[in-house]
Amino acid sequence: MTANMGTIDKWLRIVVGVALIALAIFGVIGWWGYIGIIPLATAVINFCPVYRLIGIDTRGKSDKPSP
Repeated sequence: MTANMGTIDKWLRIVVGVALIALAIFGVIGWWGYIGIIPLATAVINFCPVYRLIGIDTRGKSDKPSP
């Protein structure tokens, strides 16, 4: 698995994932809020399988390794 997520994308996924899980824990939204585990997990491993399927790479020049 090659990293395909940039820094901004990664932090947005962390924020959304934690927010959804917190809302589910506090009962603001239903059990479906635990789907926030998916964006949180993809942010932690720095790889999104859907991005791979459709050919997206959100890493900037500074995030990509030198050849």
